[in-house]
Formats: sequence, C-alpha cells, structure tokens
Amino acid sequence: MAQLKNFADFSLGPGDFLFVPGQESYLFYEADYIKKYGTFFQWLKQQYEQDAKICSVCTGAYLLGFAGLLNEKECTTHWKYFDDFQKRFPKTELLTDRLLVKDGNLYSSAGVASGIDLSLFILEELFGSVFAAKVAKEVVIYLRRSPKDPQLSVFLQYRNHIETRIHQVQDILAQNLETKIAIEDLAEKVYMSPRNLTRLFKKTTGTTIGHYLEKLRVEKAVQLLSKGEKVHAVSAACGLKSTNQLRSLLKKYTSALPSELSL
Repeated sequence: MAQLKNFADFSLGPGDFLFVPGQESYLFYEADYIKKYGTFFQWLKQQYEQDAKICSVCTGAYLLGFAGLLNEKECTTHWKYFDDFQKRFPKTELLTDRLLVKDGNLYSSAGVASGIDLSLFILEELFGSVFAAKVAKEVVIYLRRSPKDPQLSVFLQYRNHIETRIHQVQDILAQNLETKIAIEDLAEKVYMSPRNLTRLFKKTTGTTIGHYLEKLRVEKAVQLLSKGEKVHAVSAACGLKSTNQLRSLLKKYTSALPSELSL
C-alpha cells in the first residue's frame, strides 16, 4: 500500500472511524500550538462534517476541542486535565465521572486504558454484544465497562499495589461473581492459609474481602439493571441467594431499589 504523503490526502465519510490519540500536555500548552497545526484541525473538522465518526482517547479530546467539534457537545478526558480543559473549552459539557462518552458521531474516552473500553463499545454497536464479549475475553478484559461507569470503578479501585497474590484473588472474585467461593478455596489457590490471606488482603487493599466482594456485586448489579436485566437474573449473576438479598445490598450502598436503577 502506498504511503500517504499528507493527511490531507485522506478523506473519510459515513461508516469511517478516526481515532485521535492523546498527547503529552506540554505540546498543546505551547503558545503557537493551534496556529502550528491549524491545517490539521481544519481537516479534522471537515471529516466530521462528512459524517465520519471521530474518537478521542485521553487528551485527544483537546484536539477535538481545538477543531471546534465540542461546542455544545458532551465529552470526557483524563481526570488530571478536567480544570484546564473546562477553562479552554467552556462551551463543552465535560462529564467528569465517565469512562467514555458518545455524543452523535463524537466519541471520547477518559484515559489510555479506557480507550479499550471505547473500542469494545464501538464493536458492540457494529457487531453486537456477543461479538464484543468474545473480543473482550480474547484480550483478557474481565469485565467490559459501560459508558456510564464512573472513572474510579470498583473493578479498578483497591488495586494500586504490587502484591501478586492479592491481585490474583481480586481477579478470581471479579470473574466469578455468580459463584460463591469459600475463603478456604481462595486461600488454597494462592497457597496461603485463610487467616494469612484475610490479613494480607486487608493490609494490602485497606478493605476486607467481604466488603470488596459486596462492592463488586453492587457495581455489577447496577450495570445489569441499567441494561434492563430482570431482578432475579441480576441476583443470580451476582451470586446472591434471593432478590431480597439484592435489594438489601443495593439499599446499603446506593440507597436505591432495583426498580429505580432499571431502564
């Protein structure tokens, strides 16, 4: 394939996707940045006007903003840049608690890792949820996050440590929420005694295994209910014995009932 000499030689239209990666912040902090790359921003705007789908990853949202694509639009970006982004693009509705946002033909994601979630979201739009789930499994994404999930998902919290055995336990819990796993079985999988596992988990994460498991179940339940899943099916998928147990858990952590979280 012949290599394009200039991005201007490339024209997109309906059905095409253009991904705009993030940049180091010092680049777009430069005084002449917009003028220096003005031709690119004009080209980017043209692709959008030709109905191409424009997707930004992390600070790539800045480039969409510089191109004038985000006026009166919703988007997100990396949490470190919320204040600066809002000052630069006051006409943009910045959603600060989302992993990814879709507004018409504009897609944005919060950080580099959430670019994977954005890609899976687009695959689901194009080819359905079964296909997207298969891709997620292939690339070892144990739970695909939805556009409405907050950036600080519980599936990411409590993992800012380097204790491999605890990471393994957290993976087992997250991937098997529908199954009740005894502490003895967890401990055996990581070659520890139940007592030592309980101590190390609390010391490493700052929370107990029971509390962590409850929060995993609540987040998954909220996800499933928001997609219209039935209460009894959600209870089973979260490893709960009854719908009453689900209601109690949701009331404890969200102060909401399943009916208030459903579509």
